[in-house]
Amino acid sequence: MFSAERRCWFISKVIWWRAAASIAWAVLLLPPTTTIFVILSRFSPLHPIQTISECLSLVASASAIFSFILLCGVIIVVGFLNLEYYTVTPTIACSKIALLVQLLHPHQLANSLIYCVMGVIVAWCTAVTIGGRYEMIGYPCPESEGSPQMCLNEYHLVLVLAGGFVGFSHNLHGVVHNMNYVSFHPVQQYKYLRFKSSLPLVVKCSATQALYFVRNFIVAYFFLGYIPREWICKTLSLPLTSSAHPLDTITGLLDLSLLYHLWISAIFLLFTWYITLLLFRIFVTEGYNFPVQASLIEDVHQCLPKVLSDKQPMILKFLALQDLAQLSQHSPLQRSEVFTLSQPGGHPHNWNAISKACLLLLTELTQKLINYHDTIATNGRAKSLSAGGERKSSSETSGAEELMSPRPSFPLKTPNSVFTRSVVGGPYSPLTAPFSPPDLNSPFSSPGLRRLTSLVEQCSPWHGTIQSPHIMRRAPKLWSTSSESQTNGSPLLSPATVPGPKQEPSKPSLVAQFLQNRKDQVKGFLAKRVLVMYLFNKLPEASSEALFAESQAQIWALEGLSYLVQASFSEDQYGVVQTSLPSILSYMLALQEAVDRHFKLPHASSKPVRSTSSMGDSAYKTLRFALRATLKTAIYRITTTFGDHLNAVEMSAEHRKRLQQFLEYKE
Repeated sequence: MFSAERRCWFISKVIWWRAAASIAWAVLLLPPTTTIFVILSRFSPLHPIQTISECLSLVASASAIFSFILLCGVIIVVGFLNLEYYTVTPTIACSKIALLVQLLHPHQLANSLIYCVMGVIVAWCTAVTIGGRYEMIGYPCPESEGSPQMCLNEYHLVLVLAGGFVGFSHNLHGVVHNMNYVSFHPVQQYKYLRFKSSLPLVVKCSATQALYFVRNFIVAYFFLGYIPREWICKTLSLPLTSSAHPLDTITGLLDLSLLYHLWISAIFLLFTWYITLLLFRIFVTEGYNFPVQASLIEDVHQCLPKVLSDKQPMILKFLALQDLAQLSQHSPLQRSEVFTLSQPGGHPHNWNAISKACLLLLTELTQKLINYHDTIATNGRAKSLSAGGERKSSSETSGAEELMSPRPSFPLKTPNSVFTRSVVGGPYSPLTAPFSPPDLNSPFSSPGLRRLTSLVEQCSPWHGTIQSPHIMRRAPKLWSTSSESQTNGSPLLSPATVPGPKQEPSKPSLVAQFLQNRKDQVKGFLAKRVLVMYLFNKLPEASSEALFAESQAQIWALEGLSYLVQASFSEDQYGVVQTSLPSILSYMLALQEAVDRHFKLPHASSKPVRSTSSMGDSAYKTLRFALRATLKTAIYRITTTFGDHLNAVEMSAEHRKRLQQFLEYKE
């Protein structure tokens, strides 16, 4: 992240300082946390006064000061790792093998090794803090005669190894549960209130996860503990005393005092790291106010329309959309700046940039859902190309230039509207509906549809004798638009555009057919193996969660657009919003159609159970439900404001019917 976003002004001036502030607060909270740990590790109910005196003497010792410096260094490293690997869009593994690939990635293994080393350092500091039999790795052998010989202190070794194991497990646990995912709370709160409300969860997660990690470590040490113990003995020349009982046995590991100190040491390690992570999330997701207009030319790149229009880091884009949702609802002054016209010229540049960016987000999600549904409909196979034309599922955009022009823009079209517009030869490029019709050249298509298509071609202004050598006849493309115009917002091809010659699909060679048959045979053989199917089968809800992983941006875009449209009914003096109202409604209705279609799929409507024993943020699992509710609320917000005035808005018959359901409160 540092290399890709170093040149962004927001990362260097805002995010880095917020991360530094979160690390500073984590370091400031380290002394009281360490004091509580010292009291819990040395507390004796029979000798409370002696415990207090020992704790006070320990705080003033040189070993405690050195341990505290090491702990501060670990907290700083953890904070910078949080800054390096955080993301606002979670990485969702759709299968077991995908998750295994993430865990075994070399970069991830190196990161796990770093956490393991930091866990060893923290465990050594806790061992020195606890003192007693855990303080040193070696002690004088009781049976040594003459010169004193040092023997291995296995209690110290077990505590240090447990710290490394907990650090390694913590990193793997973070990958599985998306610990680096940073979500934005729907309700803005002060940082102190958020920290105070999340503190009990941090304590609970630390105690629960520490218990699980210690249990796993005890099992691992019982079977494999002799390996690191023998290696330490040979490396440091510290033999095992015959009188000491080995700890890799049932009786050795059932020492209650040892289990207690392992558990509170793991709690201390996880608590300090979780506090650092919590503070980082709170500081990074704090709202940021972007100006709508800049007073100086040097600050134009920091304005809200410019940030939303340009390619920016995801954290900057999310904070800008969050600010848009807030100002559109609570700031009349900034809303008036959105509706203003440029001088000279009188163009609504602010509104054009903001609405274009929001509608582009809605388009991307709609197209993503359409592609997913088409893939499911073809059982994961790519759609074939017909001889009469290329079939593509297209999004509901007709280009940025047409969308933002002051003339009324035409909404999404159903098949009926496509035929009607083709007959009359409208001046605007047709937009396709968010689904693909049957292939007209397919043997399964109806004869009536073919006759209707033929009639449209005959009525086309391009049918008949060509009068000019510069004009070429083009076959009608009733169901698709240019895919390039959907992505970059350029206008669609005009009828005078000269298309390239269509190439007939070439027949695959014998070698390609042979390789494809062998590939199918291998797939069929592996599909019969239980382990292979377990690893490669799609997880039930993972695909749906991955589709809506970035839908928090669409939620803010819907809220911002709907509130601005609602406010324009009384605040828009120049009518800049009304020129884009047909397109906004069409985009929202098309997205709702795609979302409703998605929720009819299996596992899409089942709500996941939120985990309360992990610091991994699972808010992304319910984003699809939040998007569906926000989308319906946004449409109702517009319909209740404009009411029957929307009957004058031009749109397709299908969208008119769906909009009428909202006007009658039947949706």
